[in-house]
Amino acid sequence: MEIAPELIDRIVAHARRDFPNECCGMIAVRDGRAVSVHEAENLAASPLRFEVDGLEVHRTIEEIEDAGGELGAIYHSHTRSDPLPSQTDINLAFYPEALYVIVGVKGPEDDVRAFTIVDGQVSEAVLEVGS
Repeated sequence: MEIAPELIDRIVAHARRDFPNECCGMIAVRDGRAVSVHEAENLAASPLRFEVDGLEVHRTIEEIEDAGGELGAIYHSHTRSDPLPSQTDINLAFYPEALYVIVGVKGPEDDVRAFTIVDGQVSEAVLEVGS
């Protein structure tokens, strides 16, 4: 997935704003390129996990599709660990066609990584930050 730096900045800002709790949201894509970021509320309000209301997920995906896009990625932050999928992340990866973007904010440097998670198998994916 190709993503503009300003969209990455929005995701990182969301992660920093919600710290010490995890943030979460969705990224819309069109033709393999990220076109918008949709912040979601973390109902868990926890530094260890995130939870999004199913109705909010449904409404956001409808909004993305109505605008001519598709769900490209689901993002969240890790506040205490490296940006690698946890077992919980793997267990809750219900959208195999989407990337899973994790923002590591435990230190002074932000670390943004992407993964595919299909049938419990995790592979790092390319997140091309471009214009």
